[in-house]
Formats: sequence, structure tokens, C-alpha cells
Amino acid sequence: MISTSTSEASNENAMSQDPQNFGVGSRRSYELSRMSSRQLEALMKAGTMPDLASLAGWEFRGLNHPSWAKMAGIKKFMKGFFNKDEELFGYNCATVQNSLVMPWLGKPDNENPKRFGFYLVDTVDPAAKDNCYPNAVLLDYGRGGNKPYDPTRGLRDYLVQVDSDNPDLYLGKAYYALGPLRVATSFFILERHRRA
Repeated sequence: MISTSTSEASNENAMSQDPQNFGVGSRRSYELSRMSSRQLEALMKAGTMPDLASLAGWEFRGLNHPSWAKMAGIKKFMKGFFNKDEELFGYNCATVQNSLVMPWLGKPDNENPKRFGFYLVDTVDPAAKDNCYPNAVLLDYGRGGNKPYDPTRGLRDYLVQVDSDNPDLYLGKAYYALGPLRVATSFFILERHRRA
């Protein structure tokens, strides 16, 4: 068994190669993944609103921040965005849970992965219930057309652009709607991956 310190050192060395063209995370995304929740919260508040037009037609590789995500089999994921009836929607893709230094691969077929957890993308309405981050865009699963019994309907994700000079990297924070309550669940990182 490889020790934790050895494994992390190996991952960091591999990430330092910054092989974005090979479908793995950049050095900056890996840096974000190692930050504390307090640091990420500061970045969420300081981030800028993503350009909706720059999201449409793309899939993004995702990384859930909390340590329990690996045990739950959701450390790696993918999200896609598409236009429909002059509105922006998105979806999640089932993703192979391989090493962080290996490419993000959809499953069961990388070219046609299972899509689920659909959401409507919109700016945040300060007067609405879901208004935690007015500088973000909101991914509202309750308006994504999911079936009434689909548990993803309760998800509400906020998304900001982290660095003003990098429109390919985003930080998100997920909440879950329980009636009038909104429960924060985790931070996540998105990075542009491929055309949808």
C-alpha cells in the first residue's frame, strides 16, 4: 500500500505537468482541491459571475471537495451545458472513479455517458429564496425537468469564476433544499473539458 504522503506527492508532481489537453485537471484546479473550506468560501464570495454563453455547448470535468466524496464514489464527475428554448440547461454525467491524475471518462461509454440530474442555469435573483451568492449563477435542479421522485430535484448549486483571467475554471457550492430550508453540502471545482 502506498502511504498517503507518497501518494499525495506523486499526485502533486503529476499535476505540475499541467496536461490539460489530456483531459486531466490543471495545476490550479488541484491547488483549489487542497484548500480549506474557509479558503474556498472566501473565493466564492470574491468570485465573478460566469458568462452563460461561455458555458453552453461544453462539458466540464468536476471534482467534489470533501474527503467523503471519494468513499461515496462521487469524487470525480462531469457536468454539461446546453441551450434549449432560449434558456440554458445542464446535466451531470456518470463518471469513472479513477485516479485524479488520470483522464475524466464518462460511463458506461465515454462518448455517450449516462446523463442525469438536469438543471436550469440562471442568474441569482436577490429576492428569491435561493440567493446565497448574488455574484454567482444558480444551477436549479428543481427547474431542470427531473421527475418528482428524483432526489436531485432538491439540489441548488452556485457557480463562480475564480480567476478573472481564466474563463475555464469555476468554483461551486452545493446546497440541498428541504422545504424552506437550504442545507450547504459541499464545494466543488469545474474545469472546461470538451465539447458537449
